[in-house]
Parts: sequence; structure tokens; C-alpha cells
Amino acid sequence: MSYSNINRVVLVGRLTSDPELRALPSGSSVCELRVACNATRKTSAGDYAEKPNFFDVSVFGLTGESVHRYMSRGRRVAIDGRLDWHEWETTEGSKRQAVKIVAESVQFLDGRGGQAGPGGSSDDEGSLEASSERESESADASELVGVGSGIEDDLVF
Repeated sequence: MSYSNINRVVLVGRLTSDPELRALPSGSSVCELRVACNATRKTSAGDYAEKPNFFDVSVFGLTGESVHRYMSRGRRVAIDGRLDWHEWETTEGSKRQAVKIVAESVQFLDGRGGQAGPGGSSDDEGSLEASSERESESADASELVGVGSGIEDDLVF
């Protein structure tokens, strides 16, 4: 019997900070960003309340460079990618682990002039597809340590 695995993530949200671009030892680049997506939950009183969820995303190669160049904090973005789990050891010797999203395609949902209006997306939407070379698969887990862990206390969604 054959089993198949599915590892797919699709999310739409806003960037919580400006994307950070850095070079990998292999010579390629990676852009790290954090995306906030609201979830609606029913409270015990029967009311609905929104709860933000924050996701770390890595975008590799030319796609990452474009995200770094054209995106900024507060802009809406759509991400299509996969989950990636990695583990590392701290300088104190304790083991840490994290799950992040490795983007395979990125869509800019706000127009060039800024954020889209309350009606949704703007006319100047763009998309980027990740390189077919799978640059992300050549990066080892040690190169991906240190993704943002700040608190987004001043964001309004």
C-alpha cells in the first residue's frame, strides 16, 4: 500500500515588521518575515473575538530579494508554501526546535501606493514564484536559526 504525505500551507495576513534579508554561506539569500493572521473564536459569553496568530516565514532566492525590496510592515501578503521543522542546540547546550513556513510563492495583496482599502485587494496585485532549483532545500537547519521572536504589541489589525 502506498502512502502519500501532504505538507501545504496557505495563509493571508499582514507583515508584523519589515522583512529581513541575509546571505547564506552557500551564496544564496533568504528573506525572513513574520505574518499575522486573525482567527475568530466564540467566547464563553457567546460573543465572537479575534485572536491574532503569528507565523515565521522564510522566502529563498530571488523571490526573497523581491519581498525584501517591495514589502514592509503592515502590508498584506498571501503565502503558499510548506512547513519545515528544525532543531538546534543553544550555546548553553539545551535543545530547541521550531516550525516555520518555507514560502514557495508569495503574492503582494496591496497596491504600490500602500495598503488596500477596506473592500479587499487592489488593482496592482503581484505574485512571485519560488525558484525551481529548490534553493530552500540546500540550506541546512543551522542556517535557519534565529528567526524573529519579538512581541507584536503595537499592531492593529
